[in-house]
Amino acid sequence: MSWPPEYDDRYLPAPGSRYWFPERECQDPEARDAEIVRKIQATMAWAWERAPFYRKKWQDAGLEPGDIKGLDDFRKVPVVTKQELREDQAADPPLGSYLCIPREEVRRIHGTSGTTGKPTAFAIGRDDWRRIANAHARIMWGFGLRPSDTVFFGSFFSLYLGGWGALAGVERLGATAFPFGAGVPGQTLMALRWLREMRPSAFYGTPSYGLYVAEKARQEGIDPREFGLRILFFSGEPGAGIPSTKRRIEEAYDGVCVDTGSMAEMTPWMTNAECEVRSGMHLWQDIVYTELLHPERQTLVGFGEEGVPVYTHLERTSQPMIRLWSGDLATWTDEPCECGRTYPRLPRGIYGRVDDMFIVRGENVYPSAVEEVLRASRGCGEEYRIIVSRTEAMDELVIQAEFRPEVGARPGALDALRTDIEARLRAVIGVRATVQLVSPGQLERTEFKARRVIDNRDLFRELTTR
Repeated sequence: MSWPPEYDDRYLPAPGSRYWFPERECQDPEARDAEIVRKIQATMAWAWERAPFYRKKWQDAGLEPGDIKGLDDFRKVPVVTKQELREDQAADPPLGSYLCIPREEVRRIHGTSGTTGKPTAFAIGRDDWRRIANAHARIMWGFGLRPSDTVFFGSFFSLYLGGWGALAGVERLGATAFPFGAGVPGQTLMALRWLREMRPSAFYGTPSYGLYVAEKARQEGIDPREFGLRILFFSGEPGAGIPSTKRRIEEAYDGVCVDTGSMAEMTPWMTNAECEVRSGMHLWQDIVYTELLHPERQTLVGFGEEGVPVYTHLERTSQPMIRLWSGDLATWTDEPCECGRTYPRLPRGIYGRVDDMFIVRGENVYPSAVEEVLRASRGCGEEYRIIVSRTEAMDELVIQAEFRPEVGARPGALDALRTDIEARLRAVIGVRATVQLVSPGQLERTEFKARRVIDNRDLFRELTTR
């Protein structure tokens, strides 16, 4: 295949086909690796000629594209961090010195919100956008979407790139797009009306919002199963990869829950995505090459081990990411999937971030582990908070969780639920947590990515050092 690849936008697989490109998706992994190396060489040569950011970084490391003869050589290439990208755009505004196409060829600009610092801009050329659409259509086909489907988008349409990338894939697939959106006051109530009237067969958003829509429907006397959703696919949060959360979503809607997503910078971000078997996210290595590196040593970890996904675009020309450090945490496997694809998989999805993990009394605690316990409890409602605080010299972990209305109506049920959850948390995370059960609807909901971890220990330190 030539580089950058060109795709026929008229192509669709045969209706009964499980695969979009069977020869690529079921390819022998060693043969695929050889093709990946060729794409890496082409991508690096492209960036070397056009991006001062990469040229300087690689020269400082004593490397140039011609040195990369295989994947072992590629692992000598230094990783790129988000902070480096922000600093480069600040020094060379507005799109940074890693933009590899002329400014006038940029067709879309998206970016981060900048809530935690300077926003980062994502520049995408016209041809890259077509390749993104083709990649997403191919992956959506893999988890069961077809041209006959109608997809309801419960997602922000703004600088946030996720919804736009999913929309491009749905349109390329030939399915009907219903870009309803999210975030406007009262919009969720309106969404319920449209979902009942239009009966789309698929839903896209964040897992938190999917659960919120179901909760809001019940409050309005609507069974979410009435919507007729066959597939619900999500990104932006780990929830769709957490078994108990996936189960809640599937029970609420009587549809299948599909986990997708990597990073906005890596669009096409669906190259981490489950297939119709839903046994963990495949890494579609021929589109975005993914490695799992040790969080501290930055060396490749073996299958079955935990590491940080590091991503490399193989088909992007505008702002190619080459060994971008995600900061996420996952475990990978090369065990065969029932679908027949030969890609490695993340069997537990993306279940945390290096900087999301917190230490309480010497134990590493991941928010996703707490969510798994709470979602698995039939007595817990839809929302929760994780509060880490400090009294005197000891860390304290407090879990606020809403209870279901029927639990609050039974004498003694709340005490029994609290005791059960505290015991399960102790067994899973290895540290004692105090559980506070609160009334349904008391905790704030979100239509985007949920922020459920509150660490108040810095406030304690400030007060005690004055």
